[in-house]
Amino acid sequence: MTALVCPAGHVTQATDYCDTCGAVLVAAGTHASPGTPDGAAPARTGATSTSAARPGGIGSTDVLGATVANGACPTCGAPARARALFCENCGHDFTTDAPPASPSRASFSGSSPSGSSPSGSSPSGSSVPGSSVPGAAHAPSSDPAAGEVPAAETDLPSSSARLSRGWTGSARISTPTHAPESTSPTAPSPPASEPWVVEVWTDPQWYEAQQAAEPLPAPAPPGLVLIRERSVLVGRTSHSRNIHPQVDCGDDTGVSRRHCQLNTDGRRWWVEDLRSSNGTYVGTAGARLPSEALRPGDRREVLEGDRVYLGAWTRLSIRRALPGEF
Repeated sequence: MTALVCPAGHVTQATDYCDTCGAVLVAAGTHASPGTPDGAAPARTGATSTSAARPGGIGSTDVLGATVANGACPTCGAPARARALFCENCGHDFTTDAPPASPSRASFSGSSPSGSSPSGSSPSGSSVPGSSVPGAAHAPSSDPAAGEVPAAETDLPSSSARLSRGWTGSARISTPTHAPESTSPTAPSPPASEPWVVEVWTDPQWYEAQQAAEPLPAPAPPGLVLIRERSVLVGRTSHSRNIHPQVDCGDDTGVSRRHCQLNTDGRRWWVEDLRSSNGTYVGTAGARLPSEALRPGDRREVLEGDRVYLGAWTRLSIRRALPGEF
């Protein structure tokens, strides 16, 4: 069988398309001469030299001496316009008869669904080295239905969505803005002062010494007045004068409404007469009854065991409160 030479200079055994580049073979002037080595271009004829002076096109002779037959692209077989410079389907250059840089464009043509050469076969060596575009097989699809998630869907939620859902930048629900309340027990606040007790007694001996006209009340346990204040008023209640002493001496009419004042620094106590009608007296337990009243405005310390006498039968004793009394 006689070997033919394609317009690109390849020696081929085929009679229609080049086994190497797929170019359309021209019957005339394509036989390989005996003295021509494989791959050498054939001698140009006069017709070729005449047509080489102008650009090639459909239905004319190209610069390599090959004539494009039947108005079709030699690479993809798609019809082409007359005197077109390149194929609009695959990009084949009709002026140089060079195949397109990438044959992938032909796969999108409706005239060649398989994307193969017009011969319908894929001979060995027909693929052009370097014709594939790197990364073309991994190009992402622009169709969201193809399984690709659009970039907008992977963005963080909008500010309004973050506010409505309490979004804080993670899957955690935002913590509140106020500090959490402590669940540990707190120590109770200390009292304003150490509690003390004033005992209010009915003293028969003091009653006898005073020779009062009122009858002596029946003997009874002392009244206990728990005090925490540092200053305590001793007297009798008067609603009309709005006098409400902490230590109320009750029915003892010998006690003035504002009789005396008891003051402490937390450890010691003092008594001061407030210009009472019958005076304030301080004595010691077991001793004789006091006979000299305090001068109004003078402060007298009440020592441990001392007693304060006032009115017709009232006696006061100051001590620390015992457990269970406060």
